[in-house]
Amino acid sequence: MGLKQFATQLKERLIDEPKLPAPARQQLELDRVGLPEYDAGPEAVAAANIQWLIRSQECSKFRDGGSARDFSLVHGWASSYPETSGYIVPTLIAYADRTNDQVLLANARTMLDWLVSIQFPEGGFQGGKVDGSPRVPVTFNTGQILMGLAAGARRFGASYLDPMNRAAAWLRDSLDADGCWRKHPTPFAAPGEKAYETHVSWGLFEAARVNPDAGFGEAGLKQVRWALTKQQANGWFASNCLDEPDRPLTHTIGYVLRGVIEAYRLSGEADLLQAAERTAQALLRIIEADGRIAGRLDSNWQPAVDWVCLTGNVQIAACWFILHAITGNRAYAEAACLANRYVRRSVHLAGSADVIGGIRGAYPVNGHYGRFEYLNWAAKFCADAQLMELDLKAA
Repeated sequence: MGLKQFATQLKERLIDEPKLPAPARQQLELDRVGLPEYDAGPEAVAAANIQWLIRSQECSKFRDGGSARDFSLVHGWASSYPETSGYIVPTLIAYADRTNDQVLLANARTMLDWLVSIQFPEGGFQGGKVDGSPRVPVTFNTGQILMGLAAGARRFGASYLDPMNRAAAWLRDSLDADGCWRKHPTPFAAPGEKAYETHVSWGLFEAARVNPDAGFGEAGLKQVRWALTKQQANGWFASNCLDEPDRPLTHTIGYVLRGVIEAYRLSGEADLLQAAERTAQALLRIIEADGRIAGRLDSNWQPAVDWVCLTGNVQIAACWFILHAITGNRAYAEAACLANRYVRRSVHLAGSADVIGGIRGAYPVNGHYGRFEYLNWAAKFCADAQLMELDLKAA
């Protein structure tokens, strides 16, 4: 371990525990004991995740219809986060249709209407929380919201078609000639190219399924081809993190992998599936027997931190479930179930309503990703992965 990495890990561990509020101290003490063995199963946890997401909408700082970025054990509920509210919408719609829950459909539509109300005239959406500064259109956030707009256009009809087309056209037209987005970076991450914007391309693929004749899918595929120039022979991606590209989060690894998989699902091009499997197979080799995956991984797929990014676990699980469905490789399904179970064991199903069904940024809770926070995107990705597991077991 280099001196810089050692210093970073030491900084991550330092915390003034006596000054923490009681709920934060209590959760940290519980995490130091270890995860409980009890596993409530995918159905119960998915239902709890959905209810937590609805609470995040109800408790968001400005009660504007969006989903609060997080519930912090230190600071309480945050303001709404447009980016993740965007891709929470398809999860709410899918769960509402699955359970015939008309109230949940109304929640999804309220979230969509709020998103449409804050869209820039040219089609893009802001980065950061709704009250963040600077308020400028950002590629990544627009791509995530595009998923919600496409889902809204499919489920609710034409009222979301124009916002979807404007967002997708803005992304299509801002792509550089080599397939990389550079013109509208987020001010809330380190500068530089981002391979994980394949997850933006996924938004374009969803728009292309609604409007196949506007070049949206072609633009997304061009970006994925660019991102693959960042993939090493062992499946690891360079330029693939918010802030530390030499040891990316499993969260952004999950992003880049899902985007490549979705590119294959749209195009059927065999080399895209091969690229996805290079990364997915490498991850199979490092998951631990209990489903743990270290929260950051270096270019040799070695753990770079001693905590888990719970969001990354369930994102990677979802990718494995999809690849199992495509290839029939049982190892993917087995690893996905392990990764899911690890996260389920961290979920509270009793206690404070602010944490029931929520997913912490890290395990233990003071890990250096979403420290002491329950993140709305973590609950979304957890619900998605649990429903995939249920579908697998029902097949």
